[in-house]
Amino acid sequence: MSDTARARKLADRIRVVVAETLQRRIKDPRLGYVTITDTRITGDLREATVFYTVFGDDEERAASAAALESAKGVLRSEVGRQTGVRFTPTLTFVPDALPENARTIDDLLAKAREADAQVREVSSGASYAGEADPYRKPGEDEDDEESGADGNQPGADGKAPGTDGKGSSDA
Repeated sequence: MSDTARARKLADRIRVVVAETLQRRIKDPRLGYVTITDTRITGDLREATVFYTVFGDDEERAASAAALESAKGVLRSEVGRQTGVRFTPTLTFVPDALPENARTIDDLLAKAREADAQVREVSSGASYAGEADPYRKPGEDEDDEESGADGNQPGADGKAPGTDGKGSSDA
């Protein structure tokens, strides 16, 4: 069983080493604006998956993927040199799905804003179904005046006023 804290630290170190090496040593013209977003490593520390994003269109993404594949050996040797582990993990580059997910969420939010605007537009000239203030206020109760003013009507609990409900009077 491997130490997950060690694997996490090694994955973070690999991410930093790959990003710095891409920035400083790799001079491939196909390599666009690449951002290393995450690195995951297996439990046995033998294989590392490096997630990246590329700023640009599909053509630039494909060119950057090819450049990363061709620079894989240089990047792996640099990772081995800077990490000092016994077995340098193999590197696999995977385009991160984060930008596509963010774009999908942005599209859904735009649709929700449009739907809210339509509801706001429809409801701008509408009026309430009942009165503007549907709540009863003390002193304005019409039901109290009609049903319980003479004292002969039963109260809210169903008992006649002045009785305990067993037929005897409290008075």
